[in-house]
Amino acid sequence: MNLPFPAAQFYAAADFMPGSCNAAALAWLEQPRAWPALRLAVYGEAGTGKTHLLHYFVAQHGGAFVPAASVRQVAPLLDAAALAIDDADSVIDDVALLHLLNAAAEHGVPVLLAARMAPSHWDCALPDLVSRLRATPSVALLPPQDDMLRALLRKLLADRQMAVPPRVQEFLLARLPRTGGALRAAVALLDGYSMASGGAVTHAVVQRVVAECGDASA
Repeated sequence: MNLPFPAAQFYAAADFMPGSCNAAALAWLEQPRAWPALRLAVYGEAGTGKTHLLHYFVAQHGGAFVPAASVRQVAPLLDAAALAIDDADSVIDDVALLHLLNAAAEHGVPVLLAARMAPSHWDCALPDLVSRLRATPSVALLPPQDDMLRALLRKLLADRQMAVPPRVQEFLLARLPRTGGALRAAVALLDGYSMASGGAVTHAVVQRVVAECGDASA
């Protein structure tokens, strides 16, 4: 089925990179129908790849990606093979989230929830929702390791057919925030600024990219 919420280009399943930081979560994602009560939560700090993991799960299982603000739209979502709710701990309406979890369970639809903390630590006031969240198994996503960030940067540069010397790549890795999103933003800026300066990746261009990405992450 067509997904009701289109994935951003940089969340394509083909661009997802497995590694030790997400291996535990990926093992769980292989068999969503084996999840207790058909629910699973993945959690981790910003930049650990939660949103990309959800898009990967949706692509693998023919599901629907659901932003936190859309949990009230229950009826059209239940036709999906699975649901992936992003920023689930930021859902304001406890009743809507409880209704969605109950409806998904009744229809046999697995639900993957992503948040910054495990469900047992979410700020919920509705007792029935609290009990369901506490019964939901959860797995942590760890920060990406150096080898994954290095491989991701090489891929992003290759996708744009940019020839950047290894020493410059290491310079970027040492100074940019250690997240996939930061690398994607940096490469996009690097490509734009280098094209504007005649296609050359100059020292000034690299320094500008580092400064701007650093400011954006502050």
